[in-house]
Amino acid sequence: MEIFKYMKNYDYEQLVFCQDEASGLQAVIAIHDTTLGPALGGTRMWTYDSEEAAIEDALRLARGMTYKNAAAGLNLGGGKAVIIGDPRKDKNEEMFRAFGRYIQGLNGRYITAEDVGTSVEDMDIIHEETDYVTGISPAFGSSGNPSPITAYGCFVGMKAASKEAFGTDSLKGITVAVQGVGNVAYHLCRHLHNEGAKLIVTDINKEAVQRAVDEFGAEAVDPSDIYSVQADIFAPCALGAIINSTTIPQLKAKVVAGSANNQLKENSDGDELHERGILYAPDYVINAGGVINVADELKGYDRDRAMKKVEQIYSSIERTIEISRRDNIPTYQAADRMAEERIQKMSASRNQFLLDSHHVLSRRKHF
Repeated sequence: MEIFKYMKNYDYEQLVFCQDEASGLQAVIAIHDTTLGPALGGTRMWTYDSEEAAIEDALRLARGMTYKNAAAGLNLGGGKAVIIGDPRKDKNEEMFRAFGRYIQGLNGRYITAEDVGTSVEDMDIIHEETDYVTGISPAFGSSGNPSPITAYGCFVGMKAASKEAFGTDSLKGITVAVQGVGNVAYHLCRHLHNEGAKLIVTDINKEAVQRAVDEFGAEAVDPSDIYSVQADIFAPCALGAIINSTTIPQLKAKVVAGSANNQLKENSDGDELHERGILYAPDYVINAGGVINVADELKGYDRDRAMKKVEQIYSSIERTIEISRRDNIPTYQAADRMAEERIQKMSASRNQFLLDSHHVLSRRKHF
């Protein structure tokens, strides 16, 4: 892997390798862009097939966080960390404390949080060595379980998409097909049910499906049938890459809006949705409630303040649609453009400030 070539192609700032023999720590921290502020992104622990695969994952995820944080209106850049190992058997206190010391050594350039394979308890151990960590236990001033907040952000984003597609942001009487009824989707279903939406749900977890049926009057279907049901909105809330050349022709919905990450298998699938007139609410815009919530911890967590920020996802979806219409591009491209425009404006402002400061200092030398 030509690391510097890869970093140059996507303009990464920093790649940090962390090793601690005593604890078995092998980790990579990738910092993509800090134009808007310190890089915020979670720490993933995974059994990668190779060291190169771990590096590529860290880099890819870090860049994704730059766009997610920028689109969410946060004054934060994008970063990500991965720890190589099996989260079921390789964890130990020494490992996470050693990792916390590496984060501390970056002096605030990178702020971590939990991710796949890591937990609140792991973040608490990291917190023993550094303050540059979010998603810790509520006893330490954290926000706790982010799932309800993520779900609320998806709900308001769905309302914005509904306004564009159906002329109203009321979801009363709207049929929503929800793929996956896990922690986030359960809370999303509750919001939809309370608004009067009709729910069609599926999940490989039959107990989760039954809970949605019992509590929200949802109709249950087999996982393979969820794409083709008669619904106004399709809400992917499980695996990624489920919007693809096989599933798109089955969709009868006019809107795709859900909490899953990386919903498009290929960029061409976003093009196909656009050509078919199906409105796609870009995943990293609509599911940003969780990162917005943990970002508020950096100020001293205030739930009301965090929820008001999450409500701005409505405006972010509106802005994405506006750019899509303005530039005649699919919404997945419009979301990227929205994030890039914000970063570019901040970069230009910062450069102008530095230029002005240089002129001031130059004038002072003459007195």
